[in-house]
Amino acid sequence: MSFSEQMRSAVAAEWDRAHRDHPTVQGIGDGSLSLERFRYYMSQDYLFLIEYCRVVALAAAKSPDLDSMGKWAALLDETLNSEMELHRSFCADFGISREELEATRPSQTILAYTRFLLQTAREGSIEEIASAMLPCQWGYDQIGEELGRTGTAAAGSLHRRWIDCYNDPAYRALTTWMRDFTDVLAEVASDERRAEMRRLFAEGVQHEYAFWQSAWDMQEPVD
Repeated sequence: MSFSEQMRSAVAAEWDRAHRDHPTVQGIGDGSLSLERFRYYMSQDYLFLIEYCRVVALAAAKSPDLDSMGKWAALLDETLNSEMELHRSFCADFGISREELEATRPSQTILAYTRFLLQTAREGSIEEIASAMLPCQWGYDQIGEELGRTGTAAAGSLHRRWIDCYNDPAYRALTTWMRDFTDVLAEVASDERRAEMRRLFAEGVQHEYAFWQSAWDMQEPVD
């Protein structure tokens, strides 16, 4: 079992609660998630992605070689020019302009998650950054793949369009690279650093669950 698989196995129940069993995820899969909740989720996730791009850029800056810098740059391009454009397109279908989208106020959950990632990126090592980010990248990849196989959302629906975005070979390839990159770093890391990588991965999974839950609850934004 690889190091990344060990990290996920150690928090298997929490992982499944966030990335398989959560009603927001299931509602996207079967098309039952209300448009009101979907709209809320997409707006908050757009704010998350803005800060996530900053984290990816810091990961590139702290990478040990040109190859890994290039991979982080590819992820930054994918996020900035594909994933965020998907959000703008979705929100336009909801009647939300780009200006309104970017004026969205974040929830406390989004603030906590992005602060966790940004603090790790600014203060931590590349091993720690990769471990903190992996639950998001890997979790969405898993959700996209599983809902692509089992989801019953209607073709052409917003729910199905979302699924197709993450059930994508290019996205999956970046996930595979991030897992492999984390595994390689762990092979030469000290026991102390590997323990910190596990801690950050587990905390990332907790934030993933909280994010899905905040969408379900339509948590009030921070003033």
